Amino acid sequence: MEKSYKELLPQIDTFIFDVDGVLTNGIVTVFPNGELVRQMNIKDGYALKAAVKAGYRVCIISGGKNEGVRTRLANLGITDIYLGAHNKTVQYQELVAKYNLAPENVMYMGDDIPDLPVMQRVGMPCAPNDGVREVLQASKYISDKTGGNGCARDIIEQVMRVQGKWKDNFDAQYD
Repeated sequence: MEKSYKELLPQIDTFIFDVDGVLTNGIVTVFPNGELVRQMNIKDGYALKAAVKAGYRVCIISGGKNEGVRTRLANLGITDIYLGAHNKTVQYQELVAKYNLAPENVMYMGDDIPDLPVMQRVGMPCAPNDGVREVLQASKYISDKTGGNGCARDIIEQVMRVQGKWKDNFDAQYD
């Protein structure tokens, strides 16, 4: 019998997130000069920083290439940020090798077809509730939050609470 998602929470030590549609709502504002602007949820930012502070590996694998996104995530303490990833399994395999990751200890949250190959390789594939059908079907946990509206906070907080690490991070400061 397959484990429920709640049974998987105690073993998670690594969080991997897509950006567009997960850490953002997937809407991109296009300025006349071609610049693309995204919005990120401050509550997700707090949880990402708290997870880093608590010693979890927090990684980003995104097809997008926006350097503003890299800056924002780096300011939260995330060091493994892969942008412009068209075949996300390549970066996932790099992370597995770099940190000797056990797939059953990895949570990946994605929202669209390019996320499926990595989702199929991790112990806890997750999605925001507005992910595409195939991603929702592949997920062991679907957040009640949509992309860019706290879905990352939702899963990070659940993992950290189950592992007794959430309450110790209320002093995490972020911008």
